[in-house]
Amino acid sequence: MAASASASASAKLAKYRSKRDFRRTAEPRGEARAQAGHRFVIQQHAARRMHYDFRLELDGVLLSWSVPKGPSLSPRDRRLAVRTEDHPLDYADFEGVIPQGEYGGGTVVVWDRGTWQPQGDARDAMAKGKLTFALHGEKLRGRWHLVRTRCQRPCSFAPSSVNVSLPAASPARPSPSGSHVPRSHTDTVPPPY
Repeated sequence: MAASASASASAKLAKYRSKRDFRRTAEPRGEARAQAGHRFVIQQHAARRMHYDFRLELDGVLLSWSVPKGPSLSPRDRRLAVRTEDHPLDYADFEGVIPQGEYGGGTVVVWDRGTWQPQGDARDAMAKGKLTFALHGEKLRGRWHLVRTRCQRPCSFAPSSVNVSLPAASPARPSPSGSHVPRSHTDTVPPPY
C-alpha cells in the first residue's frame, strides 16, 4: 500500500516538476515520503502579482489553490481560489526566493500553518464541489468551505482552472498571538525585483 501511495503521489507531481528547473530554484523536488496527515499551509507569494497559496495535505501531496486577495475572517467575504498543480509535501516548509524567469518567480514566505480537519470524506466532498473543513492554524482557526463556482467540462477539481470561493463558514478567529489577516497588499512582502 505504501509503495502504491508513493507512486500515486509521484504521478500527481508530474505537472509540478515539469514547470520547474531544479538547477535554478531551491523549491523542493518532492522527494519526501508520503505520510498520513492533514497539514495545511498558506504561503504569501510575491510573484508577478501578490497572492496567497492555500495548500491542504491529502493523499501524499499538497492540493493547492491561488487566492489573489488572501484569506478573510468574515463569513460574508468570498475569496476567489484558483486550483493550481499539486505540490509536494515538503513544500509546506518552503520559504525563499524563486528566481526571476522561473515559474512563480518571487518571494515565498509561510504566512500560516497548522492542521485541517475535513467534515466528512474530503475526496467525496471535492467531487461534489463543496469541501467543508476546520483550520487549526497559528493565525486562522475556524470552519471554511471550498465551493466550486464555475467549472469546465469535465467538471472536477483537477489542476485545470477550476475556480472556487473560500469563505469562512463560521466566524473565524485569529490566534491569541495577535496575528492579523492582511486587509490589503500593503501588509505584504514586496517582490525581490
